[in-house]
Amino acid sequence: MTPDLENKPLTDRFDHLVKVVSGKRFLAMEGIGNEVPFFICPFHPDETPAMYKAIDNLCIQVQHRGVNVERINLYDLCVSLLKAEEGLWETILEQETNHAREEWLEQFQLLFDAETHLAPAIYEQMLDKPYDVLFLEGVGEVFPYVRTHALLENLAKYLSKRPLVMFFPGKYEQTLNSGASLKLFDRLPSDKYYRALNIYRYEP
Repeated sequence: MTPDLENKPLTDRFDHLVKVVSGKRFLAMEGIGNEVPFFICPFHPDETPAMYKAIDNLCIQVQHRGVNVERINLYDLCVSLLKAEEGLWETILEQETNHAREEWLEQFQLLFDAETHLAPAIYEQMLDKPYDVLFLEGVGEVFPYVRTHALLENLAKYLSKRPLVMFFPGKYEQTLNSGASLKLFDRLPSDKYYRALNIYRYEP
């Protein structure tokens, strides 16, 4: 592994991602001990547009190498959950400016609860799909309604037989003293989560 690869230019990181995701070791979930095959791909929030383009290209590159990628955008998924509740989407659009932000926050946090709604919805979406790896994106767009660590903890109950890569706009910090944590946008308080691996520190 290249030291401090996560601090290298995106082109260098992209080459690593192609090698890892298309590699037999990654697809066989080797080198992760007894942990679930969850990987974090951190990136600086300012890189978001470039990273989304890189994800598009990454899918093309690895699919050309025979790797079947499924993608879920969390923002799109949350919108679909809102639209699935009869009349709710229209009500939100009509009354958005008439309610305080805190009221919407409480409502959305219930609707997008990781344990009861979001993780099961992702599981149902992936049922019977012959994929090799799942990409999760749109993390920044669903904050503060969805907390990343809670979603990953609950997804571990459903999706542990194939690799999952979450593209995370922030830092995945790992230290001997405090363990591992996710720091969204590089500045919000860290959420403790130790079961995922930093994909930049994974050998192809």
